[in-house]
Amino acid sequence: MTKRDSGQMIVSPSAEALAEAAKAASEKGLPPVHLWNPEFCGELDMRISRDGTWFYLGTPIGRKELVKLFSSILRKDADDYFLVTPVEKVGIQVEDAPFVAVDFEVSGAGRNQMLTFLTNVEDVAAADPDHPIRVVRDAETGEPSPYILVRANLEALIDRKSFYRLVELGASEAVDGVDWFGVWSGGQFFPFIPTAELP
Repeated sequence: MTKRDSGQMIVSPSAEALAEAAKAASEKGLPPVHLWNPEFCGELDMRISRDGTWFYLGTPIGRKELVKLFSSILRKDADDYFLVTPVEKVGIQVEDAPFVAVDFEVSGAGRNQMLTFLTNVEDVAAADPDHPIRVVRDAETGEPSPYILVRANLEALIDRKSFYRLVELGASEAVDGVDWFGVWSGGQFFPFIPTAELP
């Protein structure tokens, strides 16, 4: 059921109905949202803020179990985010990345190091060629925003305390003839900043 509002299609399936569909689909692990192609049903008044808080109708969703359910049916197509079930596809707003990496564990050292991240919705991702770390720097301030790819086009913003820990593990390596400061994980070097630009 949809209605038109200022030319934009607003969807009216309830978050509860989506949660029930997500719960049914998630009984055997993460549902195969990449295989589902339902018709677009419109926009849902749901937003994920930069700090990873989920809002519905302007109110924070306080139940972590509900947030985890919604996160399990989240999909990114091009630059847009959707909650997808076998029969519905609704758009939601994401301010930055949909997840936040809140901690990580280190095993090994140097080039044999493995960094395994935990997100706010309890996804686990080990940084490697399939789950790269990237750092975007603000054009004006130079402030870094580090991300790790968690699953299928969905990234987690690495929180500040974790990024400081990553910096402590950093090393300098030549990348295409330029020395970069970054970290090793899963047999790959992930550059953060040219070594010459370090403060």
